Amino acid sequence: MSHIFYSDGNAKNITWIIQSDGSSFTENREHVDMYKYKVTNLQSKYVALHVGLFWGIGTFIIKNGDSIKIKLDEKKMFEQFTTDSEIEDSFIQKRLRFIRQLIDQRKLKVEFEAISQDENIAKNNI
Repeated sequence: MSHIFYSDGNAKNITWIIQSDGSSFTENREHVDMYKYKVTNLQSKYVALHVGLFWGIGTFIIKNGDSIKIKLDEKKMFEQFTTDSEIEDSFIQKRLRFIRQLIDQRKLKVEFEAISQDENIAKNNI
């Protein structure tokens, strides 16, 4: 199955949208206390991507071997996933490792696409 994945986050909230074969699943969460108002917007976007992928797998929306087009509105995130550029933020490094583990363990076929913030439909949920 093919999916399109959007996500967003800020210091207080995270959100994600998974579109799959005519269905759309939207989730909004407030950060857990250990992250709320303690993470940057960029760090929060990595958390949203990680938690959203994990949630999609846990709810059986995303299954082993599925294809996912992940739309990213942050140039740094897109570059990190497509070129393995160095990032010095240890918080983000951990999220990257977890995201890559999910992708590898579930044998997901992932394509990253850079989009503008205006094209990110998840931003309306923050």
